[in-house]
Parts: sequence; C-alpha cells; structure tokens
Amino acid sequence: MIEQCMEMMRTMMGGMMGGMMGGMMGSTMMGPMLLWTLLIGVLVVAGIILLARLLLRHRSKATTALQILQERFARGEIDREEYEERRKLLQGSTP
Repeated sequence: MIEQCMEMMRTMMGGMMGGMMGGMMGSTMMGPMLLWTLLIGVLVVAGIILLARLLLRHRSKATTALQILQERFARGEIDREEYEERRKLLQGSTP
C-alpha cells in the first residue's frame, strides 16, 4: 500500500516537473543558477565585512591618539598646558 502511494506521488511529481517550462528546470539550469546565487551571496558578505573593518580601523586610529595623550599625561610626561593644547588639536582634526 505504501509503495503504491509512493509510486503514485513519484508519477505525479514527475508529471508536474516535466511540464514546467518544457522540462528545462532540470540539473542543467539549476547548477549555474545555484552557483551564481552563491557567488553573489559571498560577494555581498565579503563587501559588508570589508566595509565594517575599514570603518572600525578608521575609528580606532583617532581614539588611539587621544588615549596615548591621556596616558602620557597620567604618567606625568607632559604638563596640563601641553595636554590641553594637544587634546584640542586632536579633537579639532577629527571629523
């Protein structure tokens, strides 16, 4: 009984799939479509990752200079006047 149902389902599905677009949606069309879809997906993900890295790298350089200045002031390597002057210069030069 189960085998008869399975055979009937195979027959029905084969008839439907063979009738769609003249039977052209077989492996000859699905392979290249799948490859292009994967390629586009990989390119989109790679673009997002590169953009995020670029933005984060740009941001970290600006904060690093200010952090170094704060550390030098905390260690006593520069006085308050020099610290304030350089801090204003750094904050004024960043967009």
